[in-house]
Amino acid sequence: MYAAVVRSFDSGPKYEKVEAPAPSREHEALVDVLAAGLHLRVRAQANGSHYTSTDELPLIPGIDGVGLLPDGKLVYFVATDNALGSFADQTLIDIRRAVPLPADADPVLIAAAMNPAMSSWVTLRRRVQAKPGFKVLILGATGNSGQMAVQIAKLMGASQIIAAGRNPERLRSLTQHGADVVISLTGDPGAAARNLGEASAEVDIVLDYLWGEPATLAMLPILTRRSDRSRLLTWIQIGSMAGADAAIPSAALRSANFQIIGSGQGSVTPAGYLAEFPALIHAIAEGQLTANPIVYPLSQIEQVWKTPPGNQQRVVFVPQAETDCRPFKGR
Repeated sequence: MYAAVVRSFDSGPKYEKVEAPAPSREHEALVDVLAAGLHLRVRAQANGSHYTSTDELPLIPGIDGVGLLPDGKLVYFVATDNALGSFADQTLIDIRRAVPLPADADPVLIAAAMNPAMSSWVTLRRRVQAKPGFKVLILGATGNSGQMAVQIAKLMGASQIIAAGRNPERLRSLTQHGADVVISLTGDPGAAARNLGEASAEVDIVLDYLWGEPATLAMLPILTRRSDRSRLLTWIQIGSMAGADAAIPSAALRSANFQIIGSGQGSVTPAGYLAEFPALIHAIAEGQLTANPIVYPLSQIEQVWKTPPGNQQRVVFVPQAETDCRPFKGR
């Protein structure tokens, strides 16, 4: 078979022939991969920068996908926590981390939407109990996950959605997906923070995909403008596109009912994620959530990998079965 293989964290994956893996453990199954998304999390996996990285090389990247089990059943799966990912013609999965899909489900759409939608969906259902009528600020709303977060907040009954980001074209388009207010983060960071404070003073939840300086600058302007500082504001750290570290103003923690939590692998259990998959899959399959996938054959992995993420649609790779392989020694 063919796979995308990373042999150095300093360079992207290469399209190589490898030997198909064979199940050797309980609950393990070999699936034919139909579609796998190129998520930001996959790029971090492939360069070793993600906090879950084990530094194991070589590795086949890809954290999830849609595939066919040996019995022909269509499933969405989360890749196992080893060097065999979903960017391959076939991969090994733990069937306990897979959920069945409707027979008529679009593998490309599911592969494109599940990962970027999962962060806000799971956050709003598992890390905080978002009640209908909640107000939310989405920092980093022009990224793929942020765009999905706007749709999901609307679907879950938000009464006000404030979307902040840098890409002007994407920012304008978010009003069509449910954003009530859009705020540009380009230009002077201090001015952007003041704008956030004025627009977002009464939100209940912040979904933060940026962290770094934008988070540091925005906290006090938002908190100091709240009409009732004793009303809880939950700031949820999900991504770190603007920096892995943020200086938290001490006054923010003392002067208001303010809590900062995170959402991701570890803060939500694998069982928690799996429990949310069926409802999220249903929302995607029924058209309640939309993605913008663009499909490439896996053979073009090297060219596509060099495309800046900000200029991409949601890239989905479609593997092509091949024979005459050489062993992949990643386990």
